[in-house]
Amino acid sequence: MKHLLKLLDLSTEEIIDILNLADQLKYEQKHGIPHNILKGQTLGMIFQKSSTRTRVSFETGMYQLGGQALFLSSRDLQIGRGEPVQDTARVLSRYLSGIMIRTFAQKEVEDLAEYGSIPIINGLTDYCHPCQVLADLQTVREHKNKLDGLKFCYIGDGNNMANSLTVGALKVGMSVSLGCPEGYFPDQTIIDFAKQYPGKFQIISNPVEAAADADVVYTDVWASMGQEGEAAKRREVFKGYQINDAVMASAKSDAMVMHCLPAHREEEITAKVFEQHADEIFDEAENRLHAQKAVMVRLMAPEA
Repeated sequence: MKHLLKLLDLSTEEIIDILNLADQLKYEQKHGIPHNILKGQTLGMIFQKSSTRTRVSFETGMYQLGGQALFLSSRDLQIGRGEPVQDTARVLSRYLSGIMIRTFAQKEVEDLAEYGSIPIINGLTDYCHPCQVLADLQTVREHKNKLDGLKFCYIGDGNNMANSLTVGALKVGMSVSLGCPEGYFPDQTIIDFAKQYPGKFQIISNPVEAAADADVVYTDVWASMGQEGEAAKRREVFKGYQINDAVMASAKSDAMVMHCLPAHREEEITAKVFEQHADEIFDEAENRLHAQKAVMVRLMAPEA
């Protein structure tokens, strides 16, 4: 593994290895065991989309690993004023040990990897969100003690989260059921990928049916960053696509509920269900720190 650009690039073994390392690093951090694995390393963090969890978790993670993180907004970089991404990649490769980028176009992440000579980590694009899903898988395994054989249900927009969750869940042996309205399905590349897993992937327009016997029920906001102008239209389209009592009654009695946050209570999830499953949701948020530390170690540690 040279980069983390999208989960499609990783094998099942690589995903499980990251999860195992994330568990180890979490245990060490909780027990005060230092792990200065990236001492002297520097991570550049390029943000063209704002963030709470991504910035804080990567910055804290680098500190805990003994390294340093640099926050670089598009306003601070020449890339925001038209410098080609290939030039930015080659310059930053002379200064940094790795780059995490949170941006709009997947091509920008792929170009950084093509032209740079250091590891590139995708902190989110409109196409996928691999770091979040690694943390999600870590959380499911913590609560369910396994991944293989579980049923994973996602309800809502077939966005970057639906794309990455589908790939990650299928690769670790889960079956995937998506409750998405017509016209808001995942990217076609993801649907094509899922065809490799016959009988393990379905898209159902009725969210209650999609959640039937699910072990994990997951949702995201109806309007993602950059779609604020569509918010009113999307509220109409997604009106019935909510994790609520009816959906949870369809899922297994011990089903987990997950949300990548921020959450809009009474839109994609009711406040009641959110609070009933808050421990799971905030374990998931915390695990961004541990999963991303594992990614950075695998990509940036001198002996890796």
